[in-house]
Amino acid sequence: MSTEQLIFEKGAPGRRAATLPELDIPLRPLESLLPADHLRAEPAPLPEVSEIEIVRHFTHLSQRNFGVDMGFYPLGSCTMKYNPKLNEDMAALPGFARVHPLEHESLTQGAIQLLFELEQYLAEISGMKRITLQPAAGAHGEITGLMLIKAYHEHRGEGHRNIVLIPDGAHGTNPASAALAGYKTVELRSDARGGVDVHHLEEVLAAHEGNIAALMMTNPNTLGLFDEHIVEIAERVHRAGGQLYYDGANANAIMGITRPGDMGFDVVHFNLHKTCSTPHGGGGPGAGPVGVAEHLVSFLPGPLPAYDAESDTYYWAENDPLSIGRVRANCGNFLVLVRAYTYIRFNGPDGLRHVSESAILNANYVMRALQDAYDLPFDRACMHEFVFSANRQKRNDVHALDIAKRLLDFGVHPPTIYFPLIVPEALMIEPTETETRETLDEFIGMMRQIARESIDEPEKVRQAPYTTVVGRLDQTLAARKPDLRWAGSAVSQPASPIPSRVR
Repeated sequence: MSTEQLIFEKGAPGRRAATLPELDIPLRPLESLLPADHLRAEPAPLPEVSEIEIVRHFTHLSQRNFGVDMGFYPLGSCTMKYNPKLNEDMAALPGFARVHPLEHESLTQGAIQLLFELEQYLAEISGMKRITLQPAAGAHGEITGLMLIKAYHEHRGEGHRNIVLIPDGAHGTNPASAALAGYKTVELRSDARGGVDVHHLEEVLAAHEGNIAALMMTNPNTLGLFDEHIVEIAERVHRAGGQLYYDGANANAIMGITRPGDMGFDVVHFNLHKTCSTPHGGGGPGAGPVGVAEHLVSFLPGPLPAYDAESDTYYWAENDPLSIGRVRANCGNFLVLVRAYTYIRFNGPDGLRHVSESAILNANYVMRALQDAYDLPFDRACMHEFVFSANRQKRNDVHALDIAKRLLDFGVHPPTIYFPLIVPEALMIEPTETETRETLDEFIGMMRQIARESIDEPEKVRQAPYTTVVGRLDQTLAARKPDLRWAGSAVSQPASPIPSRVR
């Protein structure tokens, strides 16, 4: 019997998972609903299964999916922290879950109030003047922020500014968003401390004098390091006529401690699904609100939630004439925003600061416990995450990918690997604030064991994983020729055979 049959073929003819009552209305023939050439010649060969078979089947499949509710998920830069179930409960309230985006303002006062207050909270957290909640994800926030900057320059008669500066350790979406917005990108080098090289910045500003539109960066950066020269950097970019854009991917490190607005940033985007509690991954769901300093408020997409004190009502304010217009239908991913609102209200100002301080403490604890086993390219206190190099293990032909695969055998999701690109054999680890010391100690033990195996049993690490459903795959072939469709028992051999090491 093939592996496909073992995994997929369930049931037998005549089995039923449910019995439905007979229809009490006439059943119209399909021919009257669909064109004849869209109808099947014969019924689809669907499995016939009992209720317990189908429940066990989907429960079993769900357990193959790894999530933060199942185990430690130290995915650097992605902030895969535990999401309190209280926030899910609030998002499930009928008044939120069932609200329609086109309902009249008089019927959605609570929803508009929530968005109005959330904007105020985010403005205070970021040090911005106003926020748009429309963007649906971080990268969507990036393109929105760059469109705002472009509109601002064009309004000032400086539409010729076409250069966006990107640090060499930036998130990959930064140059992609800049290109999408019609800008050219220029890379900035990092200095020996892991921050932006100020001398190189000065050279680039001089070389492109009059054409600088913006500098995009996050602080702390993708190395998990706070840029010690951020105020000087902001002053130099502003003096050159550019704007400073803050990628909010790493905001989990600064909430309640410092604010991008106080550092000199003009535009900020949030990744609320990461920082403020929504289970995410695999493409969604997300929310990427964008905040701006006062001089950019007129360009924000609208409408924006507003409050009339005289009538004690909430409403949608019309766009400013300079607005770039909507960037998304309606008012954003509403239920993600509900979760974020709940998260902020539950924690409060002191709690948000505690979140960031705990994330920083956890990251430094793990980093210092493992720095003798893995190379630490930038040996200084980190913020919420840090980056090791597996160069030491590479001497025994064990690479970052092998270490990541071996971690799967311990029931832990691997860290981000090979990013940022400025660190060879990078292992980017973010413990987050929600993990206990016991969990961190277990992870430290796993990483130390893998470091020992890399010396004593390197082949064992190179062939991992061993305990997963599917063993080591050809990742290049899987990416270029994915086999996503089950052909059924009519095909004796699948197009891309599952490796024999099935556990």
